[in-house]
Amino acid sequence: MANVNQIAALKVSKVLLPLIAIGLVFSFLMSAWFQTDAGYTYIYQNNITGDLTVYTEPGIHFRMPGLSKVSRYKQVMTASFGSEEYGTTTRDLNPIGVRFADTYTGSIPATFRFKLSANPEKIIQMHREFRHFENLVDSLLVKNARNVTVITATQYTGEEFFQGGLNQFKNKLEDQLRNGIYVTERRQVEVEQTDLAPVGVDQGDSGKLQRTKQLVWKTVPILDNNGMPERQTNPLDQYGIQVTQVTVGDPLPEQQLNTLLSDKKALVAKRIKAIQEQETAKAQAKTEQLKKEIERTKAVQDAQRAKELAVISQQKEVDVARQIALRELVEQNKKKDVAVVDKEKELAIAKANQNIQEANAAAAKFEALAIREKGQAEAEIIGAKYAALGANKEVYMAEINRDIANVLYRNLKNFKVEMPHNYVENGGGNSGLMSNLDIISAFGALNIMDKTGALPEQPVSAPQLMNQ
Repeated sequence: MANVNQIAALKVSKVLLPLIAIGLVFSFLMSAWFQTDAGYTYIYQNNITGDLTVYTEPGIHFRMPGLSKVSRYKQVMTASFGSEEYGTTTRDLNPIGVRFADTYTGSIPATFRFKLSANPEKIIQMHREFRHFENLVDSLLVKNARNVTVITATQYTGEEFFQGGLNQFKNKLEDQLRNGIYVTERRQVEVEQTDLAPVGVDQGDSGKLQRTKQLVWKTVPILDNNGMPERQTNPLDQYGIQVTQVTVGDPLPEQQLNTLLSDKKALVAKRIKAIQEQETAKAQAKTEQLKKEIERTKAVQDAQRAKELAVISQQKEVDVARQIALRELVEQNKKKDVAVVDKEKELAIAKANQNIQEANAAAAKFEALAIREKGQAEAEIIGAKYAALGANKEVYMAEINRDIANVLYRNLKNFKVEMPHNYVENGGGNSGLMSNLDIISAFGALNIMDKTGALPEQPVSAPQLMNQ
């Protein structure tokens, strides 16, 4: 039986041992690397060499299994004191309780956002002092934010803070978180407050706001020679941590301060109401007085207007008569001016005509002189021409005969000149053809001679007939 158990145990060990070995190898391989994500800073600690390596970007990195450690820090952290940003913050805490310079207290909700440095040396220094992320947030960031808020609140009175000083408080808080806390001292200073003037019936500025001064003990920053506040060392600077955002919510005063503010608000409201009632009464009295003044003024104005209308009517008649006389005078002057203009126009026309006639006469005289000069010049030229021709008469006559011969030759070369066969002479006086009968008889004799063909050698004279 024992042998059977031993055999079974050997079989089981043969199966389990390889599985265990595989599991150990797999576990070793899985622990030999680690993965980095965006938005986180990883610090790898090698326990063999003691070196620290910073990783700020996503990736996969080798590690020594069992002999190394990886710490993870958020690159951006948010500490919320009484904020409603639940689920998105690194720490959700109660509002910060503060005490103001006038010993009143209150709670201030605020949110602070921090950003880690990208300098590996500062990150390693931070890791050496705080060792892990939770300790960094609780020991440094939360405590520093709370401390600066409490210290900044001591620089204000409760009334000053809750009556308009919240924005200035927020600016100072952010400035001290980033650049260091002011070096302060406690001394008595004057604080200006805005209030209503005392109520008075005869007081003209009773409804106006006025500034009053009050002496209070406050924590005041100490200024250097340049007028800038002296600062303490900022604990975040040595680690390169930056304050990127500071938001302040709606602060809540303590009950006593809240009652004081409410009473003061109610008192101011009552005083405003009293002032309004006084102003209303004054306005009504002034209104009645103004109504009577208006009626009296209206009566005076009506009488004055009637008087002015009568004067205006008389003045209007005088103006009309003056205008009529002025118009007649203008008409007479107009006629006189027109007559003068007409005479001046006629005189101008006469002068213009005279100038035209004188110009025409001068032009005619000049033209006659020009014609005479031209004629004399042409006569001289012709005289000189004919004098030259007379001196060369034979040459000139020869040239003329030549020209005539050329013209006759060109124009009469195809003409044929025949001598007449018969000739009838009229002797003239009492010896010629004295009547028509004589002429007819002559032409009849010529006709007979043509028919017979006998022509005399000498011209035949027709017989002289006596006039019947």
